[in-house]
Amino acid sequence: MKNTYQIDAAHSSVQFSVRHLMVSNVKGTFSGVTGTVVYDPAEPAQTAIDATVDVNTVNTNDEKRDGHLKSPDFFDAAQYPVMTFKGKHVESSGDAHKVTGDLTLHGVTKEVTLTVEEVSDETKDPWGNFRIGANAKGKIKRSDFGLTWNAALETGGVMVGDDVKIEFELQFVKQQSATAEN
Repeated sequence: MKNTYQIDAAHSSVQFSVRHLMVSNVKGTFSGVTGTVVYDPAEPAQTAIDATVDVNTVNTNDEKRDGHLKSPDFFDAAQYPVMTFKGKHVESSGDAHKVTGDLTLHGVTKEVTLTVEEVSDETKDPWGNFRIGANAKGKIKRSDFGLTWNAALETGGVMVGDDVKIEFELQFVKQQSATAEN
């Protein structure tokens, strides 16, 4: 049976990792994740996903860098305050799922595919709510979304890599059915 679940923003985040100075990775998170998923474990291919991330919540544990990421050089958070993902298609093979959808970031929409590595069984929390969790990973090129700021290094290469690994760690709360008896 299809159920609608709301993303629990307090227990969900999006992480990212990008190469810096050609020698290490800088990691960060976004915490302002909201949205819904319509999901039936018996028919995962019928899953509908709609998620929104507040780019102003970016956190790389460096206030100056976070400010630069919010600037027009990168996310331009004043003009593009959110990124969205709208799932269009799910392919399932056993417990493995590939979710293809439209990612909109910095005013640019591109189709991306995320690998869902795990979807938990539904469980009841201490307050009587039913919850599920899911983890999805993928990789994007920041240049595909107009995020092209960079600086050449004296020794060759660039300051910021183009490939960005992303990971959605999401927890969902089942919504009450509108047809539930009173």
